[in-house]
Amino acid sequence: MLTRASMKARNVMRHVASVSGLQKHMPRCAFTSSMRPMSSEASLRAAPPEEKGFKGHDMLAPFTAGWQSSDIHPLIIEKSEVGSYVYDINGKKYLDALAGLWSTALGGSEPRLIKAATDQLNKLPFYHSFWNRTTKPSLDLAKEILEFFTARKMGKVFFTNSGSEANDSQVKLVWYYNNALGRPNKKKFIARLKSYHGSTLIAASLSGLPALHQKFDLPAPFVLHTDCPHYWRFHLPGETEEEFSTRLVNNLENLILKEGPETIAAFIAEPVIGAGGVILPPKTYFDKVQAVLKKYDILFVADEDRSLTDSRTPVILRLIRGEGLVLGTEFTDNKSPNDTFPPEWGVGSIFGSECEKHGLLIRLISKYGEALKSTEERVAQLKSQEKI
Repeated sequence: MLTRASMKARNVMRHVASVSGLQKHMPRCAFTSSMRPMSSEASLRAAPPEEKGFKGHDMLAPFTAGWQSSDIHPLIIEKSEVGSYVYDINGKKYLDALAGLWSTALGGSEPRLIKAATDQLNKLPFYHSFWNRTTKPSLDLAKEILEFFTARKMGKVFFTNSGSEANDSQVKLVWYYNNALGRPNKKKFIARLKSYHGSTLIAASLSGLPALHQKFDLPAPFVLHTDCPHYWRFHLPGETEEEFSTRLVNNLENLILKEGPETIAAFIAEPVIGAGGVILPPKTYFDKVQAVLKKYDILFVADEDRSLTDSRTPVILRLIRGEGLVLGTEFTDNKSPNDTFPPEWGVGSIFGSECEKHGLLIRLISKYGEALKSTEERVAQLKSQEKI
């Protein structure tokens, strides 16, 4: 009979074998920087002297199995440089391909951000925005975001510290909205399979990934899930994209009717599903979804993470884009689908988070052209090297 320790050891070695097998089939490339997987055969066997002593560290890390932090030396990132590279404590260079977690839009150690942060920390390190108090940088950033980042004029901006916190707040705002309209039963949210909306209690419930639910008693009872719009993976034989969209939206409508339209508060969707595989929906998908939502007076919440794609006209938009140090932002529309919400209730009032109050205002729109040019040059450079 295997002991718990021996079972864990066998799982580790199975993982080592699978990683080793994958590495054998990966072609070598001339690119000097590297991207390290969460663990590798080398990292399991030993670690450089500088990393000794960090195995079994005291930090509880997200998306990390307990045995990993106990048995594997962590990758410790020490510094960044201007651009998209970071360095570990041994000086090894890595391409930060995820841009932090889709939040360091200008790369690391950007001089303008460092100067803006230093200036603001010297002037006013922190002040809250409770009880109609705020700061000038908060107001300036909210105004600028509304002008540059929304397809149409939204009502207000609500700042948070992360995308998870933003999505939790969106649920609260939607519930608040329906309570104000005298609809206390209209509280359920419909999300999609394979979606990722965050790791906090409500945001993880909204996510359509089983790993975020198992052993956490999630999803919460008010969260429902419908189909993932991945045509290539889930279309029926001979089914066109148009027919695929129609079938999925029919399933959505059937779910609404089964639960009762009077109980469904909102539908939340990533315009491009990220963690599920960077999934672009068929072109007519959101048009058909919007028609159903409008039919049953259901709010549409767009959870925008990594693109500015067309998701039609959401009532609430959640954005994590990297406005300086701001990690989570919400846009709320003053005009709800039925236009009867009394403005005196104050949904979407400005709440400046600690990160945002450092006054890191940067017009990302003005940098897109420069960023695209840099990307094209980098792609050409990589193409000239051995194929990755």
